[in-house]
Amino acid sequence: MAHHTEIAKKAPHKAAIIMEDDTRVTWLEFSEHVNKLVQYFKSIGLKTKDHIAVYMENNEHYLKVVAAAIDSGLIYTCVSTHLKESEVEYILENSEAMLLIVSPEKCEIGARLKKKLKLHGVVVGGEHADFESFHAILEQHPNKPTENTIAGHPMLYTSGTTGTPKGVIKAATDDVAVGALPRNSQLLATLYKIDDQSIYLSPAPLYHAAPLAFCTVTLTMGGTVVLMKKFDAEKSLALIDQYKASHSQWVPTMFIRMLKHPNDIRKRYSMSSMKFAIHAAAPCPVEIKEEMIKWWGPIIFEYYGASEGNTLVMITSEEWLSHKGSVGKSYLGKIHILNDDGEEMPIGEPGLIFIEGGVEFKYFKEKQKTNESRNPNGWSTLGDIGYVDEEGYLYLTDRKSNMIISGGVNIYPQEIENLLILHPKVSDVAVFGIPHPEFGEEIKAVIQPVNMNDANEALAEELMAYCRERMSHVKCPRSIDFDSNLPRTPTGKLIKRKIKDLYLSAKNT
Repeated sequence: MAHHTEIAKKAPHKAAIIMEDDTRVTWLEFSEHVNKLVQYFKSIGLKTKDHIAVYMENNEHYLKVVAAAIDSGLIYTCVSTHLKESEVEYILENSEAMLLIVSPEKCEIGARLKKKLKLHGVVVGGEHADFESFHAILEQHPNKPTENTIAGHPMLYTSGTTGTPKGVIKAATDDVAVGALPRNSQLLATLYKIDDQSIYLSPAPLYHAAPLAFCTVTLTMGGTVVLMKKFDAEKSLALIDQYKASHSQWVPTMFIRMLKHPNDIRKRYSMSSMKFAIHAAAPCPVEIKEEMIKWWGPIIFEYYGASEGNTLVMITSEEWLSHKGSVGKSYLGKIHILNDDGEEMPIGEPGLIFIEGGVEFKYFKEKQKTNESRNPNGWSTLGDIGYVDEEGYLYLTDRKSNMIISGGVNIYPQEIENLLILHPKVSDVAVFGIPHPEFGEEIKAVIQPVNMNDANEALAEELMAYCRERMSHVKCPRSIDFDSNLPRTPTGKLIKRKIKDLYLSAKNT
């Protein structure tokens, strides 16, 4: 690993960033722009551990802003561009951001919030009366490397799929020097062999933890990032072929969409350069992963982690083929499976996943929620349910907050969703519990069909019969509704809370 100033001296004309339209940022340009931004941050009074916020779509300048924040020792929060104004305001205020950096598309919302919260502001890629111009800043400030020694780091907010977003901040004891990588990022570089020859395709938004982490690791190692503005299945395949990408990171919904392309489109693009196709964010149905390994070869690597970064569990294709459904073994911290009384569960029995000795984290200004994520031993949990087998491989079942209790039986929606998504007429699916006067809860499925013209009682009956043929009737939906577009985060996480709330509010009106 090396600081960008060193990489720029060795390979000034090599691409640090390539956008999907072939816009390129050389290492020389990247380093100069980062240095000038560092001097701008200093000029407005920002100091080590101060907070800033980045509210932009993917663009060629995004990672320059992130690198400058790291060099300046700042804590930076990347904000989802899909949030409502009130949600953005909550994050800006909660994070104590002093500077807001926006794209032209976000100037209108940004200007109102900048004025209300009394923030400094910069617009990237355009001009706006209420913001300083990114390009003017580059003209006004010197190309002078940072004098700061402590690296900045992200404070990302949980996606809010199960409640109010929480800012995740690492412990001060995990501070690293500028130009170095924190422990979990070093592990990513080692496990996935990311170096100065790596070409990493990023098809997901940079305001999410995994894409941001893989991009910053790739750049710190001197590699090249190929950055998409947004995911498109065929375009992703084309970019792998065009730029001979060696690394990429995906979520299961992306695999599903790529697999739905006919064979002639799949065969149009060569995947021979790809060495590590990494996926996470949500459990991947076994059949989907089998198809991906069959198509791309044994280069599919899965990991289990989260914004909190307390652990890294990983599995190779070869391991997975003999432990189908597993997300792997822990490379960071020891896994414990506990019941509601805090007792260790037997091998093969599901319980709440706790990590001993992983990376320390806390929720910013949320002492109670931080404490709730720990047990008396100090082990941390993200609220996920799973079990381990005799060899120590972890299998995810679902989130505890998603669990349905019907007639005293614990039912995990993920298993039902993984089955229904395989039906050829299903594009997406959400399963959750709804109130039942006798059983407490019953199972409801909301289906996004491939064709909304098929959304009728006949398809509902077909899907329920499909379930009953393949799993215990106790786990099968008792009713099915249809929706033309189920809400997911851009990284593929189903926003089940929103779907369930919409259903319950509609039922009560």
